[in-house]
Amino acid sequence: MLSLSNLAVARGGVTVLRGLSLTVAPGQALILRGPNGSGKTTLLRTLAGLQPPAEGSFHLPPDSVAYAAHADGLKSTLTLTENLAFWSRIYGGPAIDAALVALNLTQLTRRRAGELSAGQKRRLGLARLLVTGRAVWLLDEPTVSLDLASVALFADIVRQHLARGGLAVIATHVDLGLPEATVLDLDPHRARVIQSSGFDEAFA
Repeated sequence: MLSLSNLAVARGGVTVLRGLSLTVAPGQALILRGPNGSGKTTLLRTLAGLQPPAEGSFHLPPDSVAYAAHADGLKSTLTLTENLAFWSRIYGGPAIDAALVALNLTQLTRRRAGELSAGQKRRLGLARLLVTGRAVWLLDEPTVSLDLASVALFADIVRQHLARGGLAVIATHVDLGLPEATVLDLDPHRARVIQSSGFDEAFA
């Protein structure tokens, strides 16, 4: 379970979101919505443990998180199979065969990651989620560079993950067709900026 209690997050020392209190239970997905710069990535990075909260707190079970950021995190000189096998060993997760099938990568296993198209690289990056064995997926614009068929593949993978008791927090502008998901509009939680005596002052 993921729980947030009056959480505030900051970017570059400036608070961008505050007053976040919610719970995401196993089997649920939370979709983060908001314009560019609204704090979606900052919130995900905070939940992933890459930076501390500015205020408040959040709780996640230890060693439960897999974070997929904008970058795919691939080794360009390794083959597709070698990349997945590396991450499976790092996380102590399951074998890679099911992940290859799920993301339609079985015909590319011997190709080096640096030779893949942008969409193929993204699918390989997402396949990594399936070999982590982690229950909590934090996903930052996961459908970038994917065609419609690949978006559908990804949405099905998320549904299966939720059905197994996992949970997901996803920053996306794309409708993934997940009626079970809760949508969180971040705009009401954005820290506002006004001009005061010639200086910028942030306030809730």
